[in-house]
Amino acid sequence: MNENTFSISGQIVDLIHSRIFPGRITVNDNIISEIEELPKAEMRFILPGFIDAHVHIESSMLPPSEFARQAVCHGTVATVSDPHEIANVLGVEGIDYMIRSGKRVHFKFYFGAPSCVPATPFETSGCTLDAEAIDQLMARDDIYYLSEMMNYPGVLSEDPEIMKKLEAARRNGKPVDGHAPMVTGDNIRKYIDSGISTDHECYDVLDAETKLKLGMKILIREGSAAKNFDALIPLMASYPDKLMFCTDDMHPNELMRGHINLLVKRALQKGYKLLDVLRAASLNAVQHYHLDVGMLQLGDDADFIVVDNFNDLNVLQTYVRGRLMSENGVSLMPRRKEEACNVFRATPITAEDLQVPDTGEKIKVISCMEGNLITNTIVTNPKSVDGNLVSDTTRDILKMVVLNRYGQAKPSVGFINHFGLKRGALATSVAHDSHNIVAVGCTDEDLVRAINLLVYTKGGMVACSETEFALLPLPVAGLMSLEPGDQVTADYERADRLAHEFGCTLYSPFMTLSFMALLVIPELKLSDKGLFDGAHFCFTPLTA
Repeated sequence: MNENTFSISGQIVDLIHSRIFPGRITVNDNIISEIEELPKAEMRFILPGFIDAHVHIESSMLPPSEFARQAVCHGTVATVSDPHEIANVLGVEGIDYMIRSGKRVHFKFYFGAPSCVPATPFETSGCTLDAEAIDQLMARDDIYYLSEMMNYPGVLSEDPEIMKKLEAARRNGKPVDGHAPMVTGDNIRKYIDSGISTDHECYDVLDAETKLKLGMKILIREGSAAKNFDALIPLMASYPDKLMFCTDDMHPNELMRGHINLLVKRALQKGYKLLDVLRAASLNAVQHYHLDVGMLQLGDDADFIVVDNFNDLNVLQTYVRGRLMSENGVSLMPRRKEEACNVFRATPITAEDLQVPDTGEKIKVISCMEGNLITNTIVTNPKSVDGNLVSDTTRDILKMVVLNRYGQAKPSVGFINHFGLKRGALATSVAHDSHNIVAVGCTDEDLVRAINLLVYTKGGMVACSETEFALLPLPVAGLMSLEPGDQVTADYERADRLAHEFGCTLYSPFMTLSFMALLVIPELKLSDKGLFDGAHFCFTPLTA
């Protein structure tokens, strides 16, 4: 036998035929060449590897090759990956960077073509992917789907550019992912009828069931900021063949702790049927996206995991294409050295750049929510000092800034509630979706200090005050690090810890902050061009 030929026995979980049986699998040249049913076998379970059905790898702050090294430890063998974040910075060059990095390791990345770059015309991004660019991407064999169509107003109004992108996906026989928060009634029917087949933005069972009954597949999301698992997992009882698990955006510290395996374990603890839950963790994604991930059938790629039992769900081994990639929680995947690529032209700012004259009027304040990307609007009297509006830490109404990273421009200033900071400032160049610098702070001086640190480093995330700072540099497009995953986790946790020491009450301060510039999710957000009303999809003045 050569090193790519081996046999493994245990309780084989066959999702295709909905059964579990004692047996032996023989792998030859990375392919399952024989499946033998046995009278009995070891009480360990061999099952298809887990698949994250929608993830932005960039949010892990790791390039694909390093993301894979961490993910295999948790039984993940594949991801359906939207390179939307890096595409907003570097366009097709960024997409190709992700694909190259993914091919350097033994892991299955399935990248899509970002449908909305930029996400809206109301912000500055580093690149534009028009219908012609999407048409070219859709024709490529290494692009598997059209990723989330966030411009739902464009779909509903039948914007010609959007319609061309959807047609390019149809013509090439590739599915289209959706993004339809709070789209209801005739609008959601029209959105789905355009050919959009999934949504990961459902906020409750009623919203999800409406979409399911109209033919959509629903992705149950549990990431670092948006956590919808508890709200949506009851769907498993009635729609097991129409659900998938995803993380969407997951920071490096949480990826180190677990991935899709945690959702599987939680679903099983709630009493849902084993085979239904495992379908959502693997088979449903394979069938929907036409993935060549093995499902433990004769002739399949040998993509599978071995777990001890379904109570503890400890991943003993992870195999990808017949090669052992992790054992007992330790990654066996070799680390690959990646190169940096970036676009960062912002210049330092001053406190005067952040001044907002007091007009004597009430202002609109972004009200963020724990575990949710949707925001509300508060109208209140601002705090004024020497004729200018400033942060009010006593009422938790803090100044927020978005600075164009792609050129020299005046910062955009607004106010936000529920961050809880009592001192210092936070800033990050991970700011969905255009990835300008976004910051929140207790004084203008704190904000300037944090923002300028990122200007000097050409991207990253930082928590700082006059006397303390914790910085995580992100030299790859201002989104990802070149360091090993454990080092990135340590640097991230240091900044996260300092943010909480400053008083932040949010579970994931930086992840939440990164979404406060995401205009395509209502209600009130801030772009580098101004305050934005996501419900009416237009700019709105700061004053009420």
